[in-house]
Amino acid sequence: MNFRVGFGYDVHQLKEGEPFWLGGIQLEHSKGAVGHSDADVLIHTICDALLGAANLRDIGFHFPDTSSDFKGIDSKILLKKVVELLDEKGWKLGNVDVTLCLEKPKVNPHVPKMIAKLAGVTGWREDQISIKATTTEKIGFVGREEGVSCNAVALIHK
Repeated sequence: MNFRVGFGYDVHQLKEGEPFWLGGIQLEHSKGAVGHSDADVLIHTICDALLGAANLRDIGFHFPDTSSDFKGIDSKILLKKVVELLDEKGWKLGNVDVTLCLEKPKVNPHVPKMIAKLAGVTGWREDQISIKATTTEKIGFVGREEGVSCNAVALIHK
């Protein structure tokens, strides 16, 4: 069996009055992420981890922010397309492990809903998706609530 591991990282600025999409669901918060698409940093990070594992470049290559086709697009659509790309190449998910960094809002209560949403979009089992969250203890741009960052690692196999 052929195994590959990929790593994803993404950052989005937070701004007052913007919707906050995270893990395919909208969170109630005074600030939201800014981006060309819906700015779902968690999904973008998963996409990059998957694409990297399959040696298929990155999310910006496949869905450039210079294209009006992706302006405001739901990131769940991008994730579905990435999973289809991997399927075409014969890759299957082993697991994906995500660590989200933000101060507010608290993410833990929303994790089960995010996992269920992502499983529904991708066809993966819920036990293949791990989502964790941490703060940066008020340090840096995340600590000042200026932005949100996310890391993910994905294991794929043929």
